[in-house]
Amino acid sequence: MPEPRDDAPLQSVDRALQLTLLLRGGRQLSVQEAAAVLGTAPSTAHRLLNALVHRGFAAQDRQRRYVAGPVFVPQAPEVNAGLLRQLAYPVLQTLHERLGETVQVMVLKGNHILFVDGIENVQRSLRVGMRIGDEMPAYCSAGGKAILAEMGNQEVELLYRGGLTPWPTARFTTVNALKRHLATVRRLGYGTSAEETERGVHGAGVSVRGPSGEVIAALTTAVPSVRFRRHDVPRYVEGLTAARDALQQAVVAEVHAR
Repeated sequence: MPEPRDDAPLQSVDRALQLTLLLRGGRQLSVQEAAAVLGTAPSTAHRLLNALVHRGFAAQDRQRRYVAGPVFVPQAPEVNAGLLRQLAYPVLQTLHERLGETVQVMVLKGNHILFVDGIENVQRSLRVGMRIGDEMPAYCSAGGKAILAEMGNQEVELLYRGGLTPWPTARFTTVNALKRHLATVRRLGYGTSAEETERGVHGAGVSVRGPSGEVIAALTTAVPSVRFRRHDVPRYVEGLTAARDALQQAVVAEVHAR
């Protein structure tokens, strides 16, 4: 009696790996296209793609095509929010005194930013309130843009593989438009937001790196639109850059002290 063949499971693994490599390389596949690549029936390709989705190696975009899944999306480094808040607060105090506007520190959480801490000028009747604990799409925020600009275009595409999360005051509606804008942010070295997080608020932000060079946060200032003047942007950026340098030094010192 012949022994059962054991190459079928291996063939399925090989086919799944072929699809995984294609998706990781930026290929978008329909079930029919996957079947053609593998030389199998569509039902087989569909089963393999669903298995990849289940394990996070694939996802479906709005057109129901299969794209690279969350496994391949670079994750923001884990940040101890308590430690970041502790190290950032004195830096925020100095920055607040220098600029006289609301200043905040935020981290990337998925494709959103999470506000960790901040200081607002309570002496001004017109000011931007802090958003500690709030989240919003990173592509709307000056600090979020500064973080996203540290990524490559392919990483941004993977992060927004399902499209940009809708936001009432968003400036951009497509990933391609966002990528073009991020090229400008990279060139300038800072991000800006012109009433994109909410009406009546302008902002500027810079990214903050950890000891290994990874982006761990962003520092921003938020200014009421009626008080915002474009010629003040260099002053905001100068203050933010000095604060960024101080926070990076504090993080490095803390890590080396452990």
